[in-house]
Order: sequence, then C-alpha cells, then structure tokens
Amino acid sequence: SAAISACEKSAEWERALQLMHMMTQSRVEANTVAFNAAISACEKNGRWGNALQLLNAMAHGKVQTDTVTFNAAISACEKGREWERALQVLSSMVQNEVELDTVTFSGLVGACER
Repeated sequence: SAAISACEKSAEWERALQLMHMMTQSRVEANTVAFNAAISACEKNGRWGNALQLLNAMAHGKVQTDTVTFNAAISACEKGREWERALQVLSSMVQNEVELDTVTFSGLVGACER
C-alpha cells in the first residue's frame, strides 16, 4: 500500500497499476488503501477507464469500498468528461450504502458541467 500511495503522490499511475498487478500475481491481497491509492493515481492522470476497472475489481474481490474510493472514481470520470459514468458510480455508491459528502457532490456537479 505504501508503494502505491507513493505512486499516487508522484502521478505514476502506470507504476501503481503494475504494483497492483504484481500483488495479484503474488497472491497478495490488496486492501482498500491500496486500491484507493491506485484509483487516485489514475484519477490524477485522467485515466477514468482504469479507475473504473479498479473499482470493479474491488467489487469482484470483495474488497471494502468507502467514500474515498467512490469519490476518486467520480473525480476520474469528471476529468474524463464522462458524466454518465460518474452518475453510474453514484448509483453504485448509493446501492452500497456508502456515505456521500461534499466531495461527492462537487465531483458530480463538475462532471455534469462539462
């Protein structure tokens, strides 16, 4: 998780994805923190598709999601001008009973404005 967080902070989205892949190959379970950092790395670099793939991987792997997870995915959609996908993420957030906050709504408004 620490290495992926470092990738997030340095905008190394490709390296973050490589580390996530290596964890999977090594049968090391990625936790919420690792996924959130990887999603945020993708978000910071406009890689909304990769961010949504990671969000889906969390669901399939039964990894706990949280507000940070969904907000990063919504923000990635916002940056990619994918407002419909941002609304789909919101729908998943509500279905999973994850708390919405001002960051959630700010990202959604930004996505719909573009």
